[in-house]
Amino acid sequence: MGVEVKMPDPVDVFKNALSLNVQDRAALAERLLASLEELSEEEADRLWADEAQRRLEEYRAGHALAIPAEEVVKKAERLFR
Repeated sequence: MGVEVKMPDPVDVFKNALSLNVQDRAALAERLLASLEELSEEEADRLWADEAQRRLEEYRAGHALAIPAEEVVKKAERLFR
C-alpha cells in the first residue's frame, strides 16, 4: 500500500508566500522564476496554452473583463516612455 501525497493548495501557498517579509518573497520569486527557465520549450508552450484556455474560460463565464487592444497599446506606450 502506497502513501498518498497531497499537493498543497496553490491559494494557501500564495497566501503563505505573501505573509513572508519582502526579502524572503523576493528570494522565493527569484527561485520560482529560475525554475521556469528549466522547462523545455514544449512544456512552456503547453503551460502557456493551458493558461490561455483558463483565461478564455474565465472570460466566457463572466469572471474576467476584456480590455480593447487599443487601450492596452496606449497603456503600454505610456509605461515604456
